[in-house]
Amino acid sequence: MTTRLNKHIAGTGFCSRREADRLIAARRVSVNGQPAGTGAEVGEDDVVLVDGQPLRARTARPGRRRHVYIALNKPVGVTCTTEQDVKGNIVDFVGHEQRIFPVGRLDKDSEGLILLTSNGDIVNRILRAESGHQKEYLVAVNKPVTDEFLRGMARGVPVHGQMTLPCRTARIARFGFRIILQQGLNRQIRLMAAAFGYRVTQLRRVRIDNISLGALKPGQWRNLSDAELHGLLPEFSDW
Repeated sequence: MTTRLNKHIAGTGFCSRREADRLIAARRVSVNGQPAGTGAEVGEDDVVLVDGQPLRARTARPGRRRHVYIALNKPVGVTCTTEQDVKGNIVDFVGHEQRIFPVGRLDKDSEGLILLTSNGDIVNRILRAESGHQKEYLVAVNKPVTDEFLRGMARGVPVHGQMTLPCRTARIARFGFRIILQQGLNRQIRLMAAAFGYRVTQLRRVRIDNISLGALKPGQWRNLSDAELHGLLPEFSDW
């Protein structure tokens, strides 16, 4: 039995099918020592390399669980929606064989960690405001970060007719700062910064509670480990 090469690559969590197609077109993928062509198929015994290196294996065995749980490094330009008629939607980008949907959102102009799953129960639990899950971001802005700006962001800012919850901030560069939130209003960080006259030029989420972006490159995803799942929702057992 054979599988389309792009599906095989995406199935390891190395990248999405779309990114796999780009790698194949760029002649960066080989099968049994030979450059692979678009539309190629591979069997279980074939050796697939990307840039001369073997594909990274999945971090968990899906058969042990009822549902799929994925950490994706979302690139800029991908939209966090399940709507198939939206160009660049996150579901098509990942190209997973199971029906999955994002947990929360990252706006189209932002990048970084986002979780996807086939389990609607865990989505509802994570998104509850009272759950208090931390979300950590690295942010670049268009002018120098000041102490006054950081203190103001940390205290809270009126956004969408409500005051944002107190949060933690820290300068990481002249034009960059770290912010840790416990809520996720639409375009929250961008609107908070704009209230002080700043424009966000780059925004990357690097952590959701106990789950970190780690070494995932833009477009790559991996399955969550058992430890990550239980750390995220210790009381939840219907994995």
